[in-house]
Amino acid sequence: MPLNIAVQMDHISTVSIAGDTSFALSLEAQRRGHRLFHYTPDRLSMLGGKVFARIEEMTVRDEKGNHFTLGEPVRTDLQEMDVVLLRQDPPFDMNYITTTHILERIHPKTLVVNDPVWVRNSPEKIFVAEFPDLMPETLITRDPAEVAAFRMEHGDIIIKPLYGNGGAGIFHLRDDDRNLASLLEMFGQMFREPFIVQRYLKDVRKGDKRIILIEGEPVGAINRVPAEHDSRSNMHVGGRAEKTELTEREREICARIGPALRQRGFVLVGIDVIGDWMTEINVTSPTGVREVRRFGGADIAALFWDAVEARRA
Repeated sequence: MPLNIAVQMDHISTVSIAGDTSFALSLEAQRRGHRLFHYTPDRLSMLGGKVFARIEEMTVRDEKGNHFTLGEPVRTDLQEMDVVLLRQDPPFDMNYITTTHILERIHPKTLVVNDPVWVRNSPEKIFVAEFPDLMPETLITRDPAEVAAFRMEHGDIIIKPLYGNGGAGIFHLRDDDRNLASLLEMFGQMFREPFIVQRYLKDVRKGDKRIILIEGEPVGAINRVPAEHDSRSNMHVGGRAEKTELTEREREICARIGPALRQRGFVLVGIDVIGDWMTEINVTSPTGVREVRRFGGADIAALFWDAVEARRA
């Protein structure tokens, strides 16, 4: 049965269709005969306990420079939708959190994917800390003395914003780097939240693997190799995607976290693994679907809609 699907996302005009997962999910939904609608988070409203958005009917095409058509905006009660895809990119700030509070009002009568309650309660760099034996040594703090002691113990470290995204604000400091104090001072001025500090993993030079899970089961992966003079592997800052397979250790990690993902109702999740260690669990708008398919892997967009349609049946 065709579904009415509203996609809450950054504006469709801004996406790079070659690697955008929201676009891939929209293409597959359209192929199946579902009806797509588009809106940005700033068009979300709540009045009298009801949730509204000014939505535009959307048609998508896999054509660079000509990838979408939008209809006229219509103020719509989102309970009239069958599915809402919660897909805007982080940062995971109070604006993002507020949208989860609003969408919680319509879920599960309207199926919101991923579940807005658990998206809100599972910040990506904190959720992973529920599995300390699967991740590198990690410190979450604003206390410079704690950071200094951590570096004294572990040598090279990575410092990054707790709620950052896309590789922004990630710094690799060697054990003899003299910029730690000034970097912490800058972070303290820029962010009210604690910072995240991790033991540097040399295996990042071999790649930072994105593993995608549907309903808690691994369905595909892509390796992202940093540029020669960068410690970040994110593809939009110069990382290179390459074909990969799951190792036994990575399957062990997925098996361990799978029950927690299913308990929280997460349909689509992306985890990041460097060497033998998981560094993040991405539940907001995980990416990598198109890259996996491009390298001959699973059609994850199809698997995603199989799962969503089963939930709506």
